[in-house]
Amino acid sequence: MRELPYDRLATVEYARKWAFGRNPAYFDFDGMGGDCTNFASQCIYAGSGVMNFTPVIGWYYIDLNRRAPAWTGVQFLCDFLLSNRGAGPKARLCKRNELLPGDIVQIRRGDLFVHSLVVTIASGEKIYITCHTYDSLDNDLDNYICDEFRYLHIEFVRK
Repeated sequence: MRELPYDRLATVEYARKWAFGRNPAYFDFDGMGGDCTNFASQCIYAGSGVMNFTPVIGWYYIDLNRRAPAWTGVQFLCDFLLSNRGAGPKARLCKRNELLPGDIVQIRRGDLFVHSLVVTIASGEKIYITCHTYDSLDNDLDNYICDEFRYLHIEFVRK
């Protein structure tokens, strides 16, 4: 398996294209708890081009009934990105000022991380995100009120 660069431009272009729409190739989870992590996964896939079909702990989407928990679950996505040793994207926790376009921010409210956002503009501490559920395009991250932000920097993709 080789480590390849993550295509941040493709990720951001996908995020902007579908910020206020839904790609018909994927189920819309807005009526089932939210579409944010499904959208974040779609964006990451646009920049990685590789899914991980490992049962249970992988990261993939075939259809509504054949998908990994990491494709649509906030904590599952984080766990996959940080621990992935197989095919697909690999991330590390980072500081806010290390974020780049195409990275992921997750929001904690109370005891749980509940929302995934895609970084579309990053300039030092100024971060702008695009997301679903509460559809947003290039929204200032400082507009979000939460208990904690978690920053995931995608380092590379294994293929």
